[in-house]
Amino acid sequence: MPILTLQSLSFAYEDRPLFQNVTLSLNQGERLALVGANGCGKTTLLRLITGELTPGGGLVVCGARLGYASQEAEEAPGEHDGKTLYEEALEVFRPLLDMEREMERLRERAITDHSPALLHRMDELRVAFERGGGLTCRARTRSALLGLGFPEEDHQKPAALLSGGQRVKLRLGRLLLSGAELLLLDEPTNHLDLLALRWLEEYLAAYQGAVILVSHDRYFLDRVATRTAALAHGRLLQFQGNYSAYLRQAETGQALVRRHYDNQLAEIKRIEAIIEQQRRFNQARNYVTIASKEKQLERLRAELVVPDGNLRELRFRFPPVAESGNEVLRMSSLAMAFGGKPLFQKVSGLVEKGERVFILGANGCGKTTLLNILRRRLRPEEGWFSWGANVRPGSYDQNQAIPASEKTVLDEVWDCYRTLTQTEIRSMLGMFLFSGDDVFKPVSALSGGERARVALLKLMLSGANVLLLDEPTNHLDIPSREALESALSAFGGTIIAVSHDRFFIQKLATRILALSPDGLAESDFEHSVRPSPQVLSSRPPKEPNEYQRKKEQAAQRRRNAAALVRCEGEIARLEAQTAAIQAELEANAADYAAVLRLTEELKQTETQLEECLNEWEILSAEGQEESIPPP
Repeated sequence: MPILTLQSLSFAYEDRPLFQNVTLSLNQGERLALVGANGCGKTTLLRLITGELTPGGGLVVCGARLGYASQEAEEAPGEHDGKTLYEEALEVFRPLLDMEREMERLRERAITDHSPALLHRMDELRVAFERGGGLTCRARTRSALLGLGFPEEDHQKPAALLSGGQRVKLRLGRLLLSGAELLLLDEPTNHLDLLALRWLEEYLAAYQGAVILVSHDRYFLDRVATRTAALAHGRLLQFQGNYSAYLRQAETGQALVRRHYDNQLAEIKRIEAIIEQQRRFNQARNYVTIASKEKQLERLRAELVVPDGNLRELRFRFPPVAESGNEVLRMSSLAMAFGGKPLFQKVSGLVEKGERVFILGANGCGKTTLLNILRRRLRPEEGWFSWGANVRPGSYDQNQAIPASEKTVLDEVWDCYRTLTQTEIRSMLGMFLFSGDDVFKPVSALSGGERARVALLKLMLSGANVLLLDEPTNHLDIPSREALESALSAFGGTIIAVSHDRFFIQKLATRILALSPDGLAESDFEHSVRPSPQVLSSRPPKEPNEYQRKKEQAAQRRRNAAALVRCEGEIARLEAQTAAIQAELEANAADYAAVLRLTEELKQTETQLEECLNEWEILSAEGQEESIPPP
């Protein structure tokens, strides 16, 4: 039986219809990717499911406990009560924590009070606590925080001091721990580094409930989704399989629709020609044929299915740039620290003309700081760097560096490039999806994606032959990411980039460098996206047998993670079974034979539960040891 059903759903903002007749059925265990261009209504559809918005027509039927993670950062949790990050995450288990506190109070009373009522209440609480997962809630909280990229030393950090991105990650962690049966995840990969992304993928792959994912991370969608729904032109089309499977099916489906449409048009033209010919004959019998053919023509026109038109897409190419010298950038022993705490040191290396270098590493390792040093926005604590001959750097900041002013979009670009005419600027803005009155919108009213497009246009016009890109795909939808990939692939200069978009990295990178506290080291795509307990360092590459050993270790970690999930499920089942036997014992207290049978069953069940708890502790301890980097 479906846990979520949408029936003929429609929604409009004022007079602008967003979508109509949306029908969807979702079963337990399914993971649905919801894709579509920015502004097509994906987030609106999620908010209709949660009940935050009311549909213009249709019905939402949900028979599951919902958990919703929006993409916006909210007010810092714990801001007024002084909770730490760990305490705030643990609050999702507040009912269990309250039970635990009451059990402690009752145990103290039981030292002097041996009344049956007290003992009965203690037993009730113990069963409810164990059934609810109280024995594992702290370990699961710690594991989720580590998996989402919060190192152990941050767990006692005041929650009020979390950044916006950290708040989003904390809210996601609480949601994953909440026991929701249907997860609605709106851009859950934002603010996650590569290791946290892989952890989330494995978590969702083992998740027993249903999931609806809105994401522009194509690699993530391919690894997680079992079904894909595309929202476009106000309709929802559904496909089996992940994002890549959807692309293949959609392309094949549209080709069939176009071919059928062309055949129908040809048949319509043929019948129209017959009707015209019969009219020229102007005989009585010809009017019988005309009437028959007109009915046929009417039926064909009613059945005509017009292929989807193309959505407006970002389209641009970087103009030819002046050539730089072969040596573009040289870095020597760069080091940086904040507040006396070292961030990285011994960063050295050479970037040559034409390379597309991606700098990868965990969140907080200093990737953006290193780019800001190269942009001369920060001074390094130690070391130096130099640009080569005829190098003209241009940069794209993940925060877009476009102040929220009342300047129009047109003036924001034109003020930087006064040698161009207004017509030329407007034409280029059209390439970046700003047409008509859009060019007169104030910058302060732009969405994140619109600001990103303005920043990319300014970068394109700068004439830079070296691009410093910090998370350039953030805020871009999938078609815009693909357009950016095409433009950068054809770019004639050098690229130094920081990104967590694995599809983007795999398509463009000619060289990958891993940043760690000890410097920069050569790496490759496969090593960089695989979770590992090892902190990336500047040690030389390992021998092939070492690579094989790490590959086997990664496989073992995945097996352990799956075993841990299965073990937790078995613990929950045995706890419920124990509670049921105890209830049956109470109900049959006067039946001696039943008491003997049930007591034996309870003993066996508790033995199995004890074995599962021991196994869970071993697996949990192994996972914790692997998450701690070596000294």
